Amino acid sequence: MILFFATALMISGAIWPTQGWPSSTPAAEGLDATVLDRLDADLSRGKHGYVDGFLVIRNGRVTYEKTYRHDYAKLFQTAPDRVPGPYNYYDPAWYPYEHGSDLHTMQSVSKSVTSALVGIAIRRGEISGVDAKAVPYFSAYRVAADPRRERMTLKDLLTMTSGIRWDETTVDYTDPANSCARMEASKDWIQFVLDQPMAAEPGSTFVYSSGVTELLAEVLRKATGKQADAYAAEHLFGPLGISRFYWKKTPTGHPDTEGGLYLTARDLAKIGYLYMKDGVWDGRRILPEGWAAASTRRQSDPTGEDATMKYGYQWWVLPGKTPSYAGIGYGGQLLVVVPSLELIAVFTGWNIYDKPALTAEFARDRVLEAIRPR
Repeated sequence: MILFFATALMISGAIWPTQGWPSSTPAAEGLDATVLDRLDADLSRGKHGYVDGFLVIRNGRVTYEKTYRHDYAKLFQTAPDRVPGPYNYYDPAWYPYEHGSDLHTMQSVSKSVTSALVGIAIRRGEISGVDAKAVPYFSAYRVAADPRRERMTLKDLLTMTSGIRWDETTVDYTDPANSCARMEASKDWIQFVLDQPMAAEPGSTFVYSSGVTELLAEVLRKATGKQADAYAAEHLFGPLGISRFYWKKTPTGHPDTEGGLYLTARDLAKIGYLYMKDGVWDGRRILPEGWAAASTRRQSDPTGEDATMKYGYQWWVLPGKTPSYAGIGYGGQLLVVVPSLELIAVFTGWNIYDKPALTAEFARDRVLEAIRPR
């Protein structure tokens, strides 16, 4: 009950940046600018590779913002020789910015946005809930018989516990042996994923899979009658005042829900702000009550190098004393949210040229160092 009233109070006094974020200074919002300047200096001199943008929002106001320019066209000249296009990560027409615009690739942060669309469809009664069986949504596809597949639910897709065999973590995304790369090279991504054999009981084992997120594109189309990008424009981006975005399409016309979204950093921050405000935007409920909380708490347990984090509904739950969560994308895309501190940090970059990307935990902790004691 206390948490409910605290959340209601936080929402009632909120700033709503539908028409744009207001600006403030770090000092006015309880941040030490010298700490942020030190991080900016590290990013400027390339200590953390190719970082394109660094944005901090506190108390609903932009308090710190920096951009960094890199000659990706020059880097592309020495990159592996592949056919240019929207799925060649070395093509400077597409990466990291969409054809020279300020729309930056979100990569797997697209998954967190896709999860929001599933929540919206549940709120609107177009999907019954996360316990709905998944297979009936694929009546237009060939689905190999397996009792385990029949038991697979939407929750299993959202939490990366589908049981479908997949490997995109032991080899680089630019390696043709990567399951995600093989999917992206196929003519029908959804059929490719459905053709993969079952390897475990749904709900039992976390396996990071861009393929299962792509399945949600067909779930949304089947449930709502609209493709995910059109549905987002009407029911998510529109209410938040996000008028410019680009969402890549697969060969069958489905949006690339696993990694194809392009947004500006400031508009990406609006997604984090929506979740911080329990799915309510300027008096209008966008997400079902409790969806933001369920999405950003532990639902499954990653293994390997991601084992320090937990996983919700396409969101990463970060370790540490201060509860926080993040959307994380290949190459250094980070949307970090710390609700109790009214803090959002966005990092964009393109660390695919043998450079280590910032981790969400490291980026969060560097920004948290700037919090001034009250």
